[in-house]
Formats: sequence, C-alpha cells, structure tokens
Amino acid sequence: MPPKPLVLSFDTSAAHCAAALLLGDTVLNERLEPMHKGQAERLFPLLEQVLAENGKHWSDLDAIGVCVGPGNFTGVRISVAAARGLALSLNIPAIGVSKLDAMTYGTKGRVSAVLDARRERVYMQSFDNGLTLNPPNMVALSDVYHHLEVDEVVRVSADEVLDVPNAQAVDRLVVAVGHIAMERRAQKQPRPAPLYLRPADAALPSGPAVVILP
Repeated sequence: MPPKPLVLSFDTSAAHCAAALLLGDTVLNERLEPMHKGQAERLFPLLEQVLAENGKHWSDLDAIGVCVGPGNFTGVRISVAAARGLALSLNIPAIGVSKLDAMTYGTKGRVSAVLDARRERVYMQSFDNGLTLNPPNMVALSDVYHHLEVDEVVRVSADEVLDVPNAQAVDRLVVAVGHIAMERRAQKQPRPAPLYLRPADAALPSGPAVVILP
C-alpha cells in the first residue's frame, strides 16, 4: 500500500495567518493566528512550527495547498509567492484553491458561497455537489437574494457577519484548502495565481506619467 501523501496548506487572504498539515485524510495539525498585519514575517515561522510539532520536515512534503483569494490584496500575494517559492525549491506541486471553493467543500446539492468584499458588496459563487455553476463574481449585498434559489443554502465565513438568507457559518477553511489540494495533486495544475475580483483600492495618479531620462 503506497504511503499517504503529506500536504501543507496555508492562507493569509484575510486578517489571519493560518496553516494546516494533512496526512491523507487525517489532519495532523491546524493553526490560525488572527492578525491585521505581519503575515509576511509570521508565515514561514508558523509553517516550520506546524511541521516541527509533528516531527516532519520540508523534504517530507508531497504538495502545497494555498488559498488564492478572493481577499486582501497583500495577503493573497504573500501566500501565492510563498507557495510558488516552496514548490520550486522542493520540486513538489503547489495547488491554488479559491476561498469560495473551500467554503463549500464537502457540501451536497446546490450551495452558494458568499464572502464579504466590503463597501456593501460580496464575492459570490454557486456550486452543485461540488461542481461550479458559475464563475466567481462580485455583487451588491442587497442583490444576493436575486442570485439564490428558494431555500438555497448559503455558506459564509465564520469570522464575518453578513445578513444573507439561510446562512451557515463555516470555519477551518485552511483545512478545506488542504483537502482540496490533496484531491487535485494527482492532476497537473497551473501555478497558483491570485484570484482578484475587484480593482485595487489605491487610486491611480492624476498627473502626467513620470518620464525617465536616458
């Protein structure tokens, strides 16, 4: 019987630094540390701690799972860059997982994932038995009702308060990222890339472009 694969997953797409270590279907370790800044400095020490607590080393890993958003621009970039670097240095696959996918992992029937996008908007995507019914998009919070079927289950992140119908709060999203990466690792995957569904908050300069003289 072949050994069970070891997968390390992590997520810095929101105000936290989260990591999980999975051996096959078994969750060996799971950590979530709330923080509004400092994810870049904390991520690798946290990952090393998760490995060490279970007597594992970087060389033991078979794959990396990373949450690619949607979420905080800087946080998503931190995780994606870390996953790409680890995949290259360890010669193992890095699997990018949408947060909306993770929110509906293991569900049956039609389910929609709804995630706070701020400014009275939400990220939203619908699934049926795990299969996507539409691309992820951003809609006004007030319009969520128009995108749902009658009595459809809605999954929301446990650390958010959203006024949506039939809402079920879900946590342990970093574990779901690990499970999904475990399932996808056998198939060739594209390099993880940030999933951005809204433009950056930073405004473009209003003046003329800077000219660099030779």
